[in-house]
Amino acid sequence: MTRPITAGVDGTEESLAGLAWAAREAVRRGLPLRVVHAWRFQTHESVDAGDAATQERWVRDAVAESVRRVTERHPALEVTTDVLEGGEAVGALTGASTNAEMLVLGSRGHGRIMGFLVGSVGQQVIVEARRPVVFVRAEDAPSGEVAGREIVVGQQGDPEDSAAALEFAFAAAAARGATLRAVRAWALPPMFAYSPDTLRLMDEAGGLEPYEQKSLSDALAPLRERYPQVRVVEHVEMGSAGQVLLSVSGTAQLLVVGRRARRSAVGARIGSVAHGVLHHADCPVAVVPHD
Repeated sequence: MTRPITAGVDGTEESLAGLAWAAREAVRRGLPLRVVHAWRFQTHESVDAGDAATQERWVRDAVAESVRRVTERHPALEVTTDVLEGGEAVGALTGASTNAEMLVLGSRGHGRIMGFLVGSVGQQVIVEARRPVVFVRAEDAPSGEVAGREIVVGQQGDPEDSAAALEFAFAAAAARGATLRAVRAWALPPMFAYSPDTLRLMDEAGGLEPYEQKSLSDALAPLRERYPQVRVVEHVEMGSAGQVLLSVSGTAQLLVVGRRARRSAVGARIGSVAHGVLHHADCPVAVVPHD
């Protein structure tokens, strides 16, 4: 089954930027585009908000206008729309993402210092979605997607911990003909943090940094075989993962991070790395869940 790229729209400039990004990505990958809007009847005492039928017509007209802009730019693109009435936005968007290649949402941004402002709906969608979620700022433009701009992806832990994020990043780089920068950040371990087996492997590798470099290379090896056309830059740097990723993402066209999908005793969380880059990255950010 072909998975569409799904974009959630609400009429804001942020969501329209997300829709434009999703359309370009669908064209690059040869995939259909699905446009989703969730709404419910709203009453307003101070203004004439119309009845439910009137509001639905307004909503459908707004969605149709958004789609018209996309199809004018990409006449060959297959586009479907779904106006979902009566449900809340998080559930509708999460449900729409289930069979999607990715879900694309807009995110408010206030310049290079503030970065993303991910609202409560966006944060909850990240937590609940089992498919990649991409956040696009209102300021995003096609000019930021030239081949000279890299795809940046974070790799951490064992190979299986970041396999989903790496797969997503390699596919994005291949679709664009872009270089992929794979980043692994490391820090000096506290005493007794590593097992005897890990310490032995580090000793065999020649120290901490060579060990981290080998860990990154091992994680990348199967993806390099599947995507031989993608040029890869391996980047190992001491520091916190969020800070290192942000330091190299200033000229990136897309930043990809993973998020553990398991729930803890206090519920599901975005994760500190994803949270940090979502709030401070200048480029679109893809958050890819993994088990």
